[in-house]
Amino acid sequence: QVQTVESGGGLVQPGGSLRLSCTGSGFTSIGWFRQAPGKEREGVACIGRSDDRIYYIDSVKGRFTISRDGAKSTVYLQMNNLKPEDTAIYYCSISTCTVISGIGYLDPIGSWGQGTNVTVSS
Repeated sequence: QVQTVESGGGLVQPGGSLRLSCTGSGFTSIGWFRQAPGKEREGVACIGRSDDRIYYIDSVKGRFTISRDGAKSTVYLQMNNLKPEDTAIYYCSISTCTVISGIGYLDPIGSWGQGTNVTVSS
Protein backbone atom coordinates (compact mmCIF):
# COMPACT_ATOMS: atom_id res chain seq x y z
CA GLN A 1 0.00 0.00 0.00
CA VAL A 2 1.32 3.44 -0.94
CA GLN A 3 2.27 5.45 2.11
CA THR A 4 2.41 9.19 1.75
CA VAL A 5 4.50 11.35 4.06
CA GLU A 6 3.80 14.99 4.87
CA SER A 7 6.36 17.67 5.68
CA GLY A 8 6.88 21.42 5.61
CA GLY A 9 4.71 22.61 8.46
CA GLY A 10 5.76 25.15 11.05
CA LEU A 11 4.94 28.32 12.92
CA VAL A 12 4.21 31.35 10.79
CA GLN A 13 2.73 34.78 11.36
CA PRO A 14 -0.58 35.78 9.82
CA GLY A 15 -0.02 36.73 6.20
CA GLY A 16 2.96 34.41 5.91
CA SER A 17 3.53 31.43 3.62
CA LEU A 18 4.42 27.78 3.89
CA ARG A 19 4.83 25.01 1.34
CA LEU A 20 3.79 21.55 2.39
CA SER A 21 5.10 18.45 0.64
CA CYS A 22 3.46 15.07 0.23
CA THR A 23 6.03 12.49 -0.88
CA GLY A 24 5.22 9.04 -2.17
CA SER A 25 2.24 10.32 -4.13
CA GLY A 26 3.15 8.71 -7.44
CA PHE A 27 0.66 9.49 -10.17
CA THR A 28 -2.44 9.01 -8.08
CA SER A 29 -5.20 11.35 -7.10
CA ILE A 30 -4.09 13.11 -3.91
CA GLY A 31 -6.01 15.12 -1.37
CA TRP A 32 -4.81 17.46 1.34
CA PHE A 33 -6.83 17.39 4.54
CA ARG A 34 -6.55 19.24 7.84
CA GLN A 35 -7.77 18.82 11.36
CA ALA A 36 -7.94 21.82 13.64
CA PRO A 37 -8.06 21.40 17.42
CA GLY A 38 -11.49 20.25 18.49
CA LYS A 39 -12.77 19.95 14.94
CA GLU A 40 -13.33 17.15 12.47
CA ARG A 41 -10.87 16.52 9.67
CA GLU A 42 -11.82 18.31 6.46
CA GLY A 43 -10.70 18.13 2.88
CA VAL A 44 -8.83 21.24 1.75
CA ALA A 45 -7.66 20.61 -1.80
CA CYS A 46 -7.13 17.79 -4.25
CA ILE A 47 -5.46 17.06 -7.56
CA GLY A 48 -6.56 14.36 -9.98
CA ARG A 49 -4.24 11.57 -11.08
CA SER A 50 -3.61 13.21 -14.45
CA ASP A 51 -3.59 16.70 -12.93
CA ASP A 52 -6.79 17.23 -14.87
CA ARG A 53 -8.85 18.13 -11.85
CA ILE A 54 -7.97 20.54 -9.10
CA TYR A 55 -10.30 21.58 -6.36
CA TYR A 56 -10.11 23.89 -3.34
CA ILE A 57 -12.56 24.55 -0.58
CA ASP A 58 -13.86 28.09 -0.61
CA SER A 59 -11.94 29.22 2.46
CA VAL A 60 -8.55 28.63 0.80
CA LYS A 61 -9.31 29.59 -2.81
CA GLY A 62 -6.93 32.23 -4.06
CA ARG A 63 -4.49 31.55 -1.20
CA PHE A 64 -3.54 27.88 -1.56
CA THR A 65 -2.15 26.18 -4.67
CA ILE A 66 -1.83 22.42 -5.13
CA SER A 67 0.68 21.09 -7.63
CA ARG A 68 2.58 17.94 -8.51
CA ASP A 69 6.17 17.11 -9.40
CA GLY A 70 5.80 13.66 -10.93
CA ALA A 71 9.54 13.10 -11.21
CA LYS A 72 9.81 13.51 -7.45
CA SER A 73 6.56 11.69 -6.73
CA THR A 74 5.58 14.70 -4.66
CA VAL A 75 2.46 16.82 -4.37
CA TYR A 76 2.83 20.30 -2.91
CA LEU A 77 0.43 22.62 -1.15
CA GLN A 78 1.65 26.20 -1.40
CA MET A 79 -0.13 28.23 1.28
CA ASN A 80 0.01 32.01 1.08
CA ASN A 81 -1.63 34.74 3.14
CA LEU A 82 -2.09 32.32 6.00
CA LYS A 83 -4.72 33.08 8.61
CA PRO A 84 -5.04 31.91 12.23
CA GLU A 85 -8.00 29.76 11.16
CA ASP A 86 -5.64 27.76 8.95
CA THR A 87 -3.97 26.41 12.07
CA ALA A 88 -4.29 22.61 11.97
CA ILE A 89 -2.47 19.36 11.41
CA TYR A 90 -2.31 18.85 7.66
CA TYR A 91 -2.44 15.40 6.11
CA CYS A 92 -2.23 14.11 2.58
CA SER A 93 -3.70 10.87 1.33
CA ILE A 94 -4.62 9.08 -1.82
CA SER A 95 -8.17 10.23 -2.27
CA THR A 96 -10.95 10.73 -4.74
CA CYS A 97 -11.01 14.11 -6.38
CA THR A 98 -14.33 14.59 -8.08
CA VAL A 99 -15.82 17.94 -8.97
CA ILE A 100 -19.49 18.07 -9.89
CA SER A 101 -21.14 21.40 -10.56
CA GLY A 102 -18.34 23.15 -8.72
CA ILE A 103 -18.63 20.99 -5.63
CA GLY A 104 -15.63 18.88 -4.74
CA TYR A 105 -15.74 15.40 -3.29
CA LEU A 106 -12.58 14.35 -1.50
CA ASP A 107 -12.75 10.93 0.09
CA PRO A 108 -9.52 9.56 1.52
CA ILE A 109 -8.59 6.11 0.29
CA GLY A 110 -5.06 5.70 1.57
CA SER A 111 -3.83 5.43 5.10
CA TRP A 112 -3.09 8.45 7.27
CA GLY A 113 0.44 9.48 8.08
CA GLN A 114 1.68 11.56 10.99
CA GLY A 115 0.65 14.82 9.37
CA THR A 116 2.51 18.10 9.59
CA ASN A 117 1.60 20.81 12.07
CA VAL A 118 0.79 24.30 10.80
CA THR A 119 0.40 27.07 13.36
CA VAL A 120 -0.51 30.59 12.29
CA SER A 121 -0.05 33.00 15.14
CA SER A 122 1.50 36.35 15.92
